[in-house]
Amino acid sequence: MTSLSAPAAHADAAPASAAMHEDALYRRVAWRLLPFLMLCYVVAYLDRVNVGFAKLQMLQDLHFSEAMYGLGAGLFFIGYFFFEVPSNLLMHRIGAKATLARIMILWSIISALMMFVQVPWQFYTLRFLLGAAEAGFYPGMILYLTYWFPSHRRAKMVALFMCAIPVSGVIGGPLSGWIMEAMHGISGLRGWQWMFLIEAIPSFIVGLLVLSYLDNNIRSAKWLSTAEKDLLERNIANENQGKQDSHTRLRDLFADRRIVKMALICFCTVMGQYGLTFWLPSLIKQSGVVGTLNVGLLTAIPFSVAACSMFLVSRSSDRLRERRWHLIVPFCVGATGLVIAGVFSHNVTLSLIGLCLAAGGSLATSPLFWSLPTAILSSVGAAAGIAMINSFANLAGFISPYMIGLIKDQTQSASMGLYVLAGVLLLGAVLTYTVPAKLVNK
Repeated sequence: MTSLSAPAAHADAAPASAAMHEDALYRRVAWRLLPFLMLCYVVAYLDRVNVGFAKLQMLQDLHFSEAMYGLGAGLFFIGYFFFEVPSNLLMHRIGAKATLARIMILWSIISALMMFVQVPWQFYTLRFLLGAAEAGFYPGMILYLTYWFPSHRRAKMVALFMCAIPVSGVIGGPLSGWIMEAMHGISGLRGWQWMFLIEAIPSFIVGLLVLSYLDNNIRSAKWLSTAEKDLLERNIANENQGKQDSHTRLRDLFADRRIVKMALICFCTVMGQYGLTFWLPSLIKQSGVVGTLNVGLLTAIPFSVAACSMFLVSRSSDRLRERRWHLIVPFCVGATGLVIAGVFSHNVTLSLIGLCLAAGGSLATSPLFWSLPTAILSSVGAAAGIAMINSFANLAGFISPYMIGLIKDQTQSASMGLYVLAGVLLLGAVLTYTVPAKLVNK
């Protein structure tokens, strides 16, 4: 009896040992890549949305209306739309290092030039150019993660990476508020001018570091052994078998109903995300908070809630290998928070509670969403598909802030705009429900 059970026990232990070794390897890959990728996205997101803080001073200084601000903030995404797909296809061809370094260095220079804005056309032009320069960065990062992690590990990795959004808010809010108050008037420059200049410097430095730190793919990673590279590449190759890999033309992408639906869902996530992030400082100030630094400190609270929500919900999604309901629930929570923030817009405490729910829900939808299209696309199909989905969805980044600006000019309140955003998030929940579970629960 003993002689029969020992080999069986040994056979059971071998797969368990292999699984533990594989888990340890993926943890090492995550620790190597994720902190640096998060740093890249922190400085990217800071340069993308710090215009929301600049608004607290520059609108009065330059005599811009709320609609002018919303248009300028949103024009970023028009530049993004036109240049995103070519940028992602170029990255697939020439590699991540050259592409991401070029993107970061170029946008840092354009972001710094924002300090010289005096008239609306300059504001609009630089925001458009900033979007064109940054095009391909975010979808390029998502694509880069598909080179390393199979789908059942990817939601948590994308969530960790996208925690950079709330982290940039936690850091950037107080930092932007402090710069605008402490540097105001030094060398004859306004606080918002110093903010654009100072916050552009980290992007330039990190862009240079990309060239020496990142590896283009698994095979070029010198910090992995040959056996480890083989294992990682085998897992990616096994997962890619049977995935869609034929869409390299935009016409083909738009003809695929699954991708069109994904683009519409992503549109809803972006509407909530940027409607909130571009207007969060103004919403907090509207509730009765006085002082730029105080506004900056309070913006850190909703972003902190969002960071926890993104990580916990995505970890649960990976553990249960369930995607749809882990996306539907944050959509609904975000919509509820926006309604509360709109109803109690002049009560600091209740408005802040609503904004915390809104941030925790709406920002958690983005990493959960990307587990859907990456479950059905691979290789060049992923490069083109991810970029097309994201570029279309980012048109919401143009519509959302501009819409709220127009509404605020007409009503002297952003509440109606928040209700519209809540409706869009609920639409995202409905669209997600119509996605077959067997297609994405992997």
